[in-house]
Amino acid sequence: MREPRLTLITRPGCHLCEDAKAALDRVVAVTGDRWIEKDVSEDVELEREYGDRLPVTLLDGKEHGYWRVEEERLLRDLTTPQL
Repeated sequence: MREPRLTLITRPGCHLCEDAKAALDRVVAVTGDRWIEKDVSEDVELEREYGDRLPVTLLDGKEHGYWRVEEERLLRDLTTPQL
């Protein structure tokens, strides 16, 4: 099984993170992809990089957005063939 294309950077107790998880679940229900979660409280580098903008969505390891998941844009980017 290949590595998930989507990563959600979160922190415990973050209500926007909970909203983002639900949004990602809706997206992957359509695309069949998977996503993983990384908690900044367990990774100092992630905290430094993203701590003030959580949640952050990564697509293929690159920042796709923060604070809110733009579901339509993410769906489009997941279904557009990669070059």
